[in-house]
Amino acid sequence: GGRQKTERQPSGRLRHLLLLLLRALAIVLLATALARPSVKFSGALGSQQAPVAAALVFDTSKRMDYQHENRTRLEVAREWGLWLLAQLPPDSQVAVLDSSRIALLDSRPRSVDFHDDRGAAKDRMERLSTTANSQSLSATLDEAVDLLEKSKLVRREVYVFTDMARVSWPGEAAVRWRDRFARMPDLGVYLIDVGVDDPTNSGLGAPRLSTQVLSNHSPLRIETEVYHQGAPTERTVELYLLEADPEQPQAQPRTAQKRGEQTVALESAQGQRIDFPPIRGLEVGTHQGYVEIAGQDGLACDDRRFFTVEVKPAWPVLVASPRPTEQFTLFLTQMLAPASFVRSGEARFDCQVIALDELGKRDLSPYAAVLLVDPMPLGPPVWQKLGRYVSDGGGLALLLGRKAGAVGSLNGADAQQLLPGKLLRQARAPDDDPFYLAPQQFQHPILAELRGHADSIPWQEMSVFRYWQLDKLATGVAVVVPFNDGLPAILARPKGKGRVVTMTTPLSDEPNDPNAWNRLPTDVGWPILILVNGMGSYLVGSADEQLNYFAGQTAVLRLDPEQNYASYALVAPDAPDGAEFRLTPDLQERLLVVASTDEAGNYRVRPSGGPPGAERGFSVNLSPEQTRLDRLAEEDLGDVFGPVPYRVARQRSQLESVRSMQRVGRELFPALILLLAVALGIEHVLANRFYRE
Repeated sequence: GGRQKTERQPSGRLRHLLLLLLRALAIVLLATALARPSVKFSGALGSQQAPVAAALVFDTSKRMDYQHENRTRLEVAREWGLWLLAQLPPDSQVAVLDSSRIALLDSRPRSVDFHDDRGAAKDRMERLSTTANSQSLSATLDEAVDLLEKSKLVRREVYVFTDMARVSWPGEAAVRWRDRFARMPDLGVYLIDVGVDDPTNSGLGAPRLSTQVLSNHSPLRIETEVYHQGAPTERTVELYLLEADPEQPQAQPRTAQKRGEQTVALESAQGQRIDFPPIRGLEVGTHQGYVEIAGQDGLACDDRRFFTVEVKPAWPVLVASPRPTEQFTLFLTQMLAPASFVRSGEARFDCQVIALDELGKRDLSPYAAVLLVDPMPLGPPVWQKLGRYVSDGGGLALLLGRKAGAVGSLNGADAQQLLPGKLLRQARAPDDDPFYLAPQQFQHPILAELRGHADSIPWQEMSVFRYWQLDKLATGVAVVVPFNDGLPAILARPKGKGRVVTMTTPLSDEPNDPNAWNRLPTDVGWPILILVNGMGSYLVGSADEQLNYFAGQTAVLRLDPEQNYASYALVAPDAPDGAEFRLTPDLQERLLVVASTDEAGNYRVRPSGGPPGAERGFSVNLSPEQTRLDRLAEEDLGDVFGPVPYRVARQRSQLESVRSMQRVGRELFPALILLLAVALGIEHVLANRFYRE
């Protein structure tokens, strides 16, 4: 029996061999674990110290000036970037990009490339500053990926330093990136979140002006919107006009004079509209100012918004009609220049009335616009004269009515150079179902003042019984307002430097006339009053004059035809006191173009050697959307990146962990140590048993 038991046990040599193998396995596992191997289930294997091509993308929008715990978001991002730069493996390629649209040091389009050394990359980061003219992070990331594709290094990484504001991440980027990232499956995308979870901020929308070019008889009305994010609060919004000191040089800053203020209670995520009292008595010339939230908050750049207006003398307007002129022009002239406004000196337009048969003898050059009320057939010389007037920059309105019955004249070649198309027939509506104006879009300058009332205008109550139908419209004609049957009511046609507006029903019939073509001036008076004034502003050129821009837009100032200055001096808002930049005008087109509008503020332009009264100006504001701090939730990033893998980090330890996983895969150290412990445990148990036996 003893001999059989012995035969079932391993021999001594086999025992020693088994223990030796276990001990050798333990040594191998220990050595392997200390080497810190890893495994990747896709892509190429590598080590932590292999060189990388790294693009560091910084959001430099003005929103990154938001302060929290005495640091701006850009300062936090810069600290991250400098730390990360020191962590990159030797021989890595590094590029530093930002979301500005221009180069950091000049106004030339920027070129994106890797820096020659880390010192240059560090210097680039230390010089980063916010800019009003920024692009989305999606567009900047496109530039970074373009650069990384050119690198010959296998490992490529892009780091985006962002406050996670929703406005910087348009969702359509996912479609564009899907194919691009498919070509670089090993690309590491890391989002460094430097934002604040619950930011608190109050800001202003862009100022809304009653008009950018107004008569010196008209009041200036300014309104804006104040929005808030965070706990409920109360803020005061102030209105300032800038006034020049006659004893100071023209290039010196203006003195701000308060012209109004409003205090509002604000709830989070709600906006409050603010209307300031009208400003009256502005002298002829350029006036600039700003609207400002009093006090301070975390983001200062959206607490002030700038504006510019030009004040001109009342526009001279010539109104021509059949006789008796008082009867035909009563409604139109009262809408353009009400008698009470004329007596008080507040009328925007200076209307002079003549009979149509006097038109051929009248010099039209002094008038900003000519309006023909219910025009009768005119001879070719008169139409040719009107054509030259419009081509030279004048505005012409044709309010067609019953006097246009001899259509042969209005359908002639000379008249058709101005009319939008040939007169076809008169459309008549039943008495119980009249036509009415039915504007669909309010984008045309004529309708600008009606945009805010688009949903409350009772067009159906403004009866139209008859209008002229037109044949095929001429090239370039725009239908500004149609009737409810879809056919044109008001049309606009450009010609040369001027423009022509045609209304296919007149504004001259008495409301009690049984044959009246419409009752537009009397049924509901205020919409047609605003519409006619919009038409007048468009004809004299004030409705489409732009003096207020967003950062990055090209500013264009129209020059006085009587002034021929060879150069102009530009004073930018960020220029040192007295510093000016020279600009050369386009004297042929009578335009002054300013392309560098990358800073928000009031810009002033004056002709070199010109009198103080010749100074012009324009204003530049940040787009209100660019200062919104609404954060994009991490789960929404999938709509931005689509199938592209990305990692988000808020602490450096998070970044190191996810970056290690991306670079070398999942480390096997924990598993190897566990196997080592198991092997040593088995060896210990067997050794004790074998030696005891």
